[in-house]
Amino acid sequence: MCPDASGRDDADALNADALLDAAATALAAGSADQVLRSVLIDTAAGVVILDPQLRHLYANPAFTRMTGVPAADLIGRTLVEALPEVADRPDVQHLVLDDGQPREAVISGRARTDAPDERRWWHGAYHRLTAGDQRFGLVGIMLEVTGSRQQQHDLEQARARLALLDAAATRIGTTLDVDVTCAELADFTVPRLADLATVEVFPSDAAHGPVARAGALRLRRAALACVPALDSRAAALGVTGEYVRHPHGSTVQRCLETGTPVVWQLGRDDEPGDAWPEAEHVAEYRAIGIHSLLVVPLTARGHAIGVVTLGRAGDMPPFTDEDSVLTQDLAGRAAISIDNARRYTHSQGIALELQRALLAEPGSPHPNLEMASRYLPSGTSAVVGGDWYETIRLPYGRTLLAMGDVMGHGIEAAVDMSNYRSMLRYVAGTDLPPHRILRQLDTLICEENESGRPATCLLALVDPARGRCAFSSAGHLPPALLAEDGSIQLLDVPNGPPLGSCFGGYDLVTSDLLAGQVLLMYTDGLVERRGEDIDVSLARLANLKLSVAGDLDDLLDEVLRGLVPQAAEDDIAVLAARLRPRPAAQDSEPT
Repeated sequence: MCPDASGRDDADALNADALLDAAATALAAGSADQVLRSVLIDTAAGVVILDPQLRHLYANPAFTRMTGVPAADLIGRTLVEALPEVADRPDVQHLVLDDGQPREAVISGRARTDAPDERRWWHGAYHRLTAGDQRFGLVGIMLEVTGSRQQQHDLEQARARLALLDAAATRIGTTLDVDVTCAELADFTVPRLADLATVEVFPSDAAHGPVARAGALRLRRAALACVPALDSRAAALGVTGEYVRHPHGSTVQRCLETGTPVVWQLGRDDEPGDAWPEAEHVAEYRAIGIHSLLVVPLTARGHAIGVVTLGRAGDMPPFTDEDSVLTQDLAGRAAISIDNARRYTHSQGIALELQRALLAEPGSPHPNLEMASRYLPSGTSAVVGGDWYETIRLPYGRTLLAMGDVMGHGIEAAVDMSNYRSMLRYVAGTDLPPHRILRQLDTLICEENESGRPATCLLALVDPARGRCAFSSAGHLPPALLAEDGSIQLLDVPNGPPLGSCFGGYDLVTSDLLAGQVLLMYTDGLVERRGEDIDVSLARLANLKLSVAGDLDDLLDEVLRGLVPQAAEDDIAVLAARLRPRPAAQDSEPT
């Protein structure tokens, strides 16, 4: 007979059969108590009875033999209390107590046996003991599943490896920034796996593909991490952000070509030779005190994107094949995060370039109006949006100023922004007042672009000859009027529905615009903050103290410094305008 699924051999099976035969005979004679005692005492399985607090009420001889703990030391105590070296599973036991569903668990630890340093493994099955609605505790049946020392080692290695990779999944790739992700990889490996780690990637302008080509391999060092003891000496390797060249045929290049790790032991008297034809780099590592190197490729989706190099110094043991396999798994997961960050950066760059191309410089205002503007893309992970502004010259020295924001982000928002801007230029040429321009825009957008995104828009028709400005708003934030004394007034402009909502209904209001005053128009990225009421955001703008006498570009710099954090949460467009007095005769002529 072959061993069965529980690992018992032929003798175990025969003993079990004899026990079952004895039990059947005793049952036939009506001796149920004796049957139970025989099963508990003679079975090779460890059997325990636990109370609701998981304290032992009973332990059969097999259980005390496999744990090495006498029954007297177990009664009234939990397993961990009686044998602290055991990693018990009270979570499983509590679940069985709660819902009555039998469960199994693997328990490991060191028993009080002839080999106290040897880790043991037991397979336990738990069942709830009840009488009516009352829970009396659990019965546990334990079988030892400890294998050979090599199996134990393999199990422990596999468990440690899974724990490391699980921890890496939460620590590496937390952002869509390439350098941050590379730094997370380097920081994670030090000191867990190495004393020093460098991460080198292909430059962003280098295409993925074969790396075997004439000349040196050029990589960018994206991250470097080391233990504190090596801080002062690690500077010999250079700094992050610089480019590193590896000779043609070098270990790094061959590592990327083959996609396999390379382990190199740096003995004091060893020459690099052909195995590592980078004498300069090897000398740098030796100067730091590194005695063992492990180079692992970073490969994602079939493309090589860089390498991670680990070094060990001092008393750390040299890298082994097990270290190589583990680091390769870690590098493979990290490479996906790095590649995702690179792809995101690339797509965001395309969207930003498209938006910049679509957001052409606004038209020039009349000479009687001084103007300055800014556009700042988001500094966070958000994709570029549809913020825009425009300046349109009209007859009799008047200038139409527009500030808009297409809802959403990405290329689609940028394309809709360009489309709405073109429509505005067309409608503004009819010389309608601002509220009627918005009405025409809303109609055109609904008729010609049914799939278009809604957009807010604020129009300001500046008439320097009369010192007046007419406003109309399609769901946009109010303009600000900066007085000569530095105070700021938010103008009350009634809000109509956003463009593209097909509701229409826009109002017109007028306000004085005197010489020395500055009109400020902006998108929501300038003032709004996540989780903050809009009234609080606008109050922060109104409470600024600004000097309006100087250059308008300097004024906008001051506004941005006062309102925008280092990493803006949204795109920002802002425009400032101020009257510039001119002879009345020139202002009154049509253009």
